[in-house]
This record gives sequence, structure tokens and C-alpha cells, in this order.
Amino acid sequence: MTTSRIPGFYDLTLEERRAKLADASPLSPGELIPLTSPLALDVASHMVENAIGTFSLPLGVALNFMVNGRDVLIPMVIEEPSVVAGASFMAKLARASGGFTATSAEPLMIGQLQVLNVEDANKAAERVLARKTELLTYVDAAESSLKSRGGGARDLEVRVIEESPIGKFLVVHLIYDVRDAMGANAVNTACERLAPRIEEITGGKVHLRILSNLTDKRMAKATCVIPVKELEFVAQDGILRYSGEEVRDGIIAAYAFAAADPYRAATHNKGIMNGIDPVVIATGNDWRAIEAGAHAYAARSGRYTSLSTWSKDESGNLVGELEMPLAVGIVGGATKVHPAAQAAVKLMNVKSAGELAEIIVSVGLAQNMAALRALATEGIQRGHMSLHARQVAIAAGASGELIEKVASQMAAEGVVRMDRAKEILMTMESGK
Repeated sequence: MTTSRIPGFYDLTLEERRAKLADASPLSPGELIPLTSPLALDVASHMVENAIGTFSLPLGVALNFMVNGRDVLIPMVIEEPSVVAGASFMAKLARASGGFTATSAEPLMIGQLQVLNVEDANKAAERVLARKTELLTYVDAAESSLKSRGGGARDLEVRVIEESPIGKFLVVHLIYDVRDAMGANAVNTACERLAPRIEEITGGKVHLRILSNLTDKRMAKATCVIPVKELEFVAQDGILRYSGEEVRDGIIAAYAFAAADPYRAATHNKGIMNGIDPVVIATGNDWRAIEAGAHAYAARSGRYTSLSTWSKDESGNLVGELEMPLAVGIVGGATKVHPAAQAAVKLMNVKSAGELAEIIVSVGLAQNMAALRALATEGIQRGHMSLHARQVAIAAGASGELIEKVASQMAAEGVVRMDRAKEILMTMESGK
């Protein structure tokens, strides 16, 4: 049976980790191979133009996650130290109250048609809306793999842009249900089909016809409640440094800074994306589209602000919530071409795009909490730099068991620099 609780996973060798993962997940040892091997060059050559090779990033597994009552092992592709560890630890704290509760909206994407040279934009908008049913039927008459899965055109919306660098113009939004796909190709194709009809009705010229990455009809939301007792901060020496109430209040104060100030909000939201992007990448989805939608949504009020909210409930427990656009798919695109992306989806035992979005938004909330907890207690650098020390040790020439020894000494000294790593390494090697 799948479980995300694997105590001591960090201390295992790579081979032992893979064996544990095979035992705890739906993947057989053979099915784990794409997650642990480079992408085949012949596959890479068909994925992008002018391919000459592949570029690797570390793939880690976040543990301890429970989303909607189900244990989930979560693959994360990222180069930054502390992210996988931070998300896993926060997920462990969240388990005390049942983990994360997440929801996702219907998979509705927005296709935009920019209509220029319209004589009377407001009257043209009325004409388009009057023929909405006819236009939706026309779009759905075309053959589509998504249509056979229950997707298709759902609605039309019309906006008049009153002021722009080129003056007034019309925008038609095609609302399209993409089911378990991310949906970009299907939406763009539907917009292309619709364009001549829109020109006929409005008397204008359709210029751009493309989906929007501000997918605010395709939202995902995660919440968690952390018992205040779980937030106690105990240092490595065993001394209680911060009470649960102090950590809780520190997290809420840090959130308030992001809610009020766009300079802080940018870094706050980057911490959320530290959790989201790695899962999006691991599953072969478009992380650039997710980033664009998230930051646009954070500025929807006209002022850029925090994507998450943090508060306390009547019992004094910490309550977190994250809601954001999240258009991901499990069919089509790189998800179906890249063997590691396929394995990543199966590792999570995901059956729908909505379920994947619910897991991803939960990881974003967990990583946000990890960053805020660090900022509210020992500061972000201490934990981050202790993990960064391993990278510095490797860059200095350490290998094998010397990597951890050099990194540990630098962390203990509080000096994580290349020159110091080389000095420590030289001393250790000469003492062999």
C-alpha cells in the first residue's frame, strides 16, 4: 500500500532509497528506471528542435504528504537546496490534523480573440452574444479528442477594451473544457476555427487568437491546520528556542508583510512557486505558464500581493490557505512523451488533472509554510546554507564520504565558502 511516510529516507543510500520507493509506491523497480536515468537522446530529439543532448537537474521525492486523506509520494525536480526537505517537514506537521484538504475547479481554459477595426464595439459585442449558442455549436462540430472525453466549448464572453496604445477594440473569450489535458493546443485550434465567424458577425478583423495563461476559471485550492504544539521550534541541542505560539505568530506576521508590500510579496510568492514548479516540471507540464498565471492572479486587484493567507483559528492553531490558477494535464504533450513524466504521474497515483492540481497546490502551501517558519525562527540562511554547504564541498573537489564531512564542518563553523571548503578538504585528505 502506498505511504508517504518513510522514516530515515534521507540517511539511506541511493539504491536503498529506490528500493524503499518501489515498496511504498505503485511503481515496480523497472518502472522507477525513467526517474533515475537520463532521457534517451532519440526521445529528446523529437521533443525539441535542434536537440544536441539533455540537461539534468536533481529529482527528489517529498515525503509525508497526505492530500484529501490519501498518502502521496511527490517527485520534485529542482536544483535549490532545502526545498524538498522543507516541504516534507511541513507535510509531516500537517499530518497531525489530517494533512492537506484540496479542491480544484472544472478544467476550463480561456481562448482569446482580439478583434480590430470594429465600427461600434459595443453593438458588435451584443451581436456576438446573441449568437452564442450557434457559435459554441459550430466550435464543437469539429473533430476533437477532447470532445470524445467530454470536453468542448462551454461559453463565450465579450469584453470591450476602451483604452489601449492602439485605441478601442473587442476581445472575445472562448471558454473551453479541456478535461485532463493542459489544453493549450485544443484551445488555440478552437480559436482558429471560431475566428472567421467572429469576423463575419462583428465586421472586424480577428488579429490574435490564442489561449490565456491567466486561467482564473481553473483554480486549485489547498488548506491546512497545524496544531500549535507541532510548531514548537527545538534546536539541535534539544533546547526549546521558540514556543508554538511564537512560531505561529511569526508566520502570520511574515504573511502580513507580503499581503501589504509587493516587494516582499514577490519573494513570498517565489517561495510558493519553489514547491509548485518542481512538481510541474517532474510531470512534464508547462511551468512557465503556471508562473505567468500565478503572478498575474496575485495582481488581480491592481496591486501585487500574497497568493496565500495565514491566520489562527479559535483554538489557536495555525491555518493556511493557498488558492491560485493551476492548469496542468496528465494527457498529451510532454507528459505522454517523456518517460520520467509518465513515471512521476504514476508515482503519485494520479487519475485526473484535477487531482494533480490539488496535490501541486498542497506542495506550494507546504513550501510556503517552510519558508515562513524559517524566517520566523532561525532565519532562512541557517538551514539553507547547511544544505548549500554540500554543493560548495562538491565544487571544491570533495567526493564520496568527504562531501558530508567537509559540508558538516563548514556548517558547524558557520562559514560556507569555496576557499574554506578547499582548506578543510586538503586537511582531511592529508590526514588519511
